[in-house]
Order: sequence, then C-alpha cells, then structure tokens
Amino acid sequence: MSEMLRAQRGQRLREAMAQAGLDLLLVAGDAWRSDYLRYAIDVTPMEGLAIALLSREGPTRVVVASALEAQRIAAEQPALQVHCASDPLAQAQGWIDGATGQRIGLAPVHVLPLRLARHATPEQLAAVTRLLDGLMVRKSREEAQVVARAAALADEAYAVFRAAARPGRRQFEVVADTEAWFRAHGCPENFMILGSGQQDVRSMTPPGERVLQVGDLVTTELTPCVDGYYAQICRTLVLGQPSPTQLRAHAVYEEALAAGVAAVKPGATQAEVAKAVNDVFRAQGLGEYVTNRYTRVRGHGLGLYVDGPHVLEDVPLVLEPDMTLIVHPNTYHPDAGYIVLGDAVRVTATGCELLTRTPRTLFATPA
Repeated sequence: MSEMLRAQRGQRLREAMAQAGLDLLLVAGDAWRSDYLRYAIDVTPMEGLAIALLSREGPTRVVVASALEAQRIAAEQPALQVHCASDPLAQAQGWIDGATGQRIGLAPVHVLPLRLARHATPEQLAAVTRLLDGLMVRKSREEAQVVARAAALADEAYAVFRAAARPGRRQFEVVADTEAWFRAHGCPENFMILGSGQQDVRSMTPPGERVLQVGDLVTTELTPCVDGYYAQICRTLVLGQPSPTQLRAHAVYEEALAAGVAAVKPGATQAEVAKAVNDVFRAQGLGEYVTNRYTRVRGHGLGLYVDGPHVLEDVPLVLEPDMTLIVHPNTYHPDAGYIVLGDAVRVTATGCELLTRTPRTLFATPA
C-alpha cells in the first residue's frame, strides 16, 4: 500500500472519529476479513485475530497471539506499537478498562468477538461498523484510480483464462495457468471461482477435477488485488460453436448489464441499479431467476473487499462520485445453464466510467 493512500485513509478516519465523538477506535480483523483493519492501519493478519486500538491523538496499538505475527507487523509498520499476548482479547479488555471516561468505537460487528462487545457499558462503547462502511464505500479519487488499475489487470487476465480454457483440460489446470500469469505480473492475490457444463450447472465454485468438454459454458469471475484494492470481471465462454439457445440466453444478460450500468449515476441508489437489471429478466418472463432461489446479488462494491451493502432492490445506498462497484446479472438460465456477465464501474460527476474493457460477448473457444 502506498504511503499516500495510507496517510489519506488515516486522516479521513480520524476526522470521522472526531465527528462521531469517538476518542478511541477498536478494530478487529483476521485472515478472511481484514478489510476494516487494512483501512484503519494497513495491516493484513496472516494468522489468528489481530486487534488494533487507534487514538485520535496518540499512537496506535496492535495485539496478536503469534510472536511471528507480531514481528512481521512491527517490521512492516514501525510506527505501530505491536504486542504479543497469549490472550489478545484480555489485552484488548485491559485497553478498554484503562480508557475511563473515553468514548470507544468497535468495528466490525461480523469479526469483533462478542466478549469485547459485552465487556463495557453501552455508555462507553459504540458500534461503528456503519461509520467505517461509509468511509470504505466513498472512495477518494486516488483510491478509485487504484481500483481502475486492478480492473485493467482483470481484463488482461481474462484473455489468459480464455486461452487456457480448452476441451480436455481440467478446471484446476485452467486456474493454475491464470494464477501463474497473475503472479508473474506482480499480483499474488486474486479471488477466483468458475463453472463448466451446460444446463446442469447452477453456480460457480473453486476449481475441481472436472474435464472441460465441447459445448460447455465456462464461467468465471476474476478478482485481482492491486495495492490492496480489488476489481472484478465476470464473463462466460463456450467451448466450440455457441448454439442458438446459448446466444439467445446470453443476449438477455447483455441487455440486463447494459441497463444496470446505465442506471449508475450520482444520486441513484443501488436499489435502482438492481431493479434496472432485474426488470430486463422480468420482461423476458425470467423474473423467477432473479430471486434468491437462483442467484444472490446484482453486484457489489469494489475496494479493499466487497465494500458496503450488495446491489439489491431493497438497498437504499445513494451512489456518489468515485464510488466503485461491479454490476453483474449472474444467474441461472433455464435453457442454457448458469451465465455470468459483469463490469466494474466508477461513478463520475455525470454518470459512470466503465472500467472493464473486455467486450460483453459470448466468447467461443475453438474445439
């Protein structure tokens, strides 16, 4: 992470603490959900739980259970006061006990141990996950530019994926080629799932042993990380010549994605984006396939993780310039199987900038 972005986030966070009347902020993270901790102090735990206590004025303290973790974090972030404790929660409780008369914010709710939330009185502690969500969703221009760089890398990687996806190869071999390309280009972190088959396939999963066959729809989402920020692309290809059924089905997704991207603009809500996507399926008599029986979301924020709430028809989040998200009408089609198609976008002052450059076509790989 660049020093400039780190300093920028730190300043925004302390300004938000002051506005919320917080003296201290206690943030937890682990290897699976480190985005809040990365936003606050640019630390990614590799083992166990890490808990940080930020002061609006003084130094930041971090506690972990592993001595090796403590050494690594201290070497990466010399300005932090890093502690190693056999019981990090007890250490964090001691910090809370020592903060008499100070207001402490706790976040995020889905990582923070319940033991800490119950330790002090409600008058002393405040749940501030929403505060951090607001900061993470509302990108600075510099953050949005890093997401754009990650999106460009995803475009390049999808071309590699297309070349690797050939009949006779196993799923994990395709992923191995793609991951090798990412690492060779300085990107060691990429979240990736895929699917292959026809009408029997209803989702994407981690790679398995399945052998790709002529006629398969091969779906993937690539999510590379650049300087700590993620972008994503979702695309579908056919092994061999696409059938008329596959082409007709994919055309619905192309129309839905275009409608969703067109709805992305300042002042619009994520609910309006989701409705624009779903209405295309409803108009084709496919409304059932945008329900949670067949699919999850119409998109989500992009940044240090899946930032903020998902793009769904009941989410009132208002879009603002420099927010970054992916719009993806990924769902099952009853005639063709599971199809994915998604573009990363950046909200601008008048609409949105398309970060994904890969065409929205149903790609075909020669059999």
